[in-house]
Amino acid sequence: MQGKKVYQEQLFNSFRLSERVPSTNFYRRLKDALNLDFLYELTRDFYGSSGQKSIDPVVFFKLCLVGYLENIISDRKLIEHCSMRLDILYFIGYDIDEELPWHSTISRTRQLFPEDVFESVFTKVFSLCVEAGMVSGHTQAIDSAPVKANASMDTLELKVPEEELESHLCKIRHISAMDKEQPFRKSKGDKSDKNQRGITANEQELNAITTRNKRWSKDQDQRPGAGNKGSKYTSNKTHYSPTDPDARISVPVTDEQKREDDISKARKLNYLSQLSVDTGHHVITDIRAYHADGKDNQQLPDIVKRLKRRLWQQGLVWENCVADTGYSSGENYAFLERQGIKSFIPAHGTFKGGPDNFTYVENEDHYLCPQGKIIPFTKEFNDYRTGTRKKEYRARKHVCIDCPIRRSCLGKSAQEKKFSVTYYRAEYQRNIARVESPQGRYMKGKRQSTVEPVFGTLTQFMGLRKVNTIGLKQANKCMQLSAIAYNLKKYLKFIEKRTKSGAGMLVLFLKFTMTLNQEYKSILKRLHSANLQTI
Repeated sequence: MQGKKVYQEQLFNSFRLSERVPSTNFYRRLKDALNLDFLYELTRDFYGSSGQKSIDPVVFFKLCLVGYLENIISDRKLIEHCSMRLDILYFIGYDIDEELPWHSTISRTRQLFPEDVFESVFTKVFSLCVEAGMVSGHTQAIDSAPVKANASMDTLELKVPEEELESHLCKIRHISAMDKEQPFRKSKGDKSDKNQRGITANEQELNAITTRNKRWSKDQDQRPGAGNKGSKYTSNKTHYSPTDPDARISVPVTDEQKREDDISKARKLNYLSQLSVDTGHHVITDIRAYHADGKDNQQLPDIVKRLKRRLWQQGLVWENCVADTGYSSGENYAFLERQGIKSFIPAHGTFKGGPDNFTYVENEDHYLCPQGKIIPFTKEFNDYRTGTRKKEYRARKHVCIDCPIRRSCLGKSAQEKKFSVTYYRAEYQRNIARVESPQGRYMKGKRQSTVEPVFGTLTQFMGLRKVNTIGLKQANKCMQLSAIAYNLKKYLKFIEKRTKSGAGMLVLFLKFTMTLNQEYKSILKRLHSANLQTI
């Protein structure tokens, strides 16, 4: 007989949410594995002693994690999604007839808690991964990627100097027709301060921007690719975003193409995410937001200090640092050696240990030219263009005056041979030897198969394609939450495999045996004390 289902709501219903969520469900397993009760004491000082109760800090963090696990970056959509999922309601501790927090409460609480609270949650989850044996610690792969900021290029405004405002605007507004009067889309409010609105670039940098404009075309808005409004030429030296002053203009290009005047792709307002991944089981060991106009090699020392301290607190020793060419510099090579870490960072293609066909004599610290003449060391100095430390080598005039290859070596006007070499030449050479060794080639493959896929997962599936907050500190919180969600997913998958393979059952058996022994000893003590009292 054909059946027909007719829905009719019951006036009274007996329903238990815990019975409806299977034991194998992801969020049920996550609820059992993740204990965030330490947040109550950690966040107590951020609440008053009276008034209406706010959102539970544990519920807040669980809701945030659900957003990144479900790839939802909108707080409003997150609450709508959670209200339709029984397993998520069970995970956050809400029943089906309880009303979820208002979506604006999520954003306000995110602003209320400082970065240290989010860092504590990240450390807690990281320690779970370490205890499970997922982190080897000895080799860390580091990379960076831009993350879209919550601001539009159409709201950009010109920076202005403190003096001669009108004359400066007349000079600079020729860059683009969009800058002649008002922004394409006026911002609702200006969140920048005086320093962010003012020009910090020197006259030489501004002249370089003007020369670049002339090299491109007369009208920047008519050049190829200008159909995208975000592809107009702009610079962090001349423009700022009133919506999010911490966001910076950048172009998502490869390491070999990282330069500010690249015109092949649209320029966007971004933050830079610096990510460190352990090569053992691809656990994220560190993540932080930086300004997108910064260079990777400038940020490496800060990353290394923070990451080394975190690994040391977990009883792990860091031995190898693997990164791409963007992190290359003599200062970084020397810094890593002082930290006791071996670097596997390819040097820039522009690096040269000296002029072609010149031989360096390390013991005497001088060079021999192709004719066998000595080019001695003269002084140390800082390059004003790059700020790097260099050594100058210079021959006397009488050494080169009768040289048979003088014209090809010195050119037309020079009287003696003079050149500069990086102060960290020895560190460069040791690093290059490691990179070109069999171990170095192995490390390159590990980097490409470790940190790059993790970045792809975060941006495509873990809610990091765009930050939904304003400011560098808030962007850092978003990146940490995304990394926490990623590590939790890896952790649950790892312990599930270990349990199925039998290793987990052995651990449980040992724990059970130890518990029985402790109970047995406590019973014997109680019996012994009872006998003594009877006597």
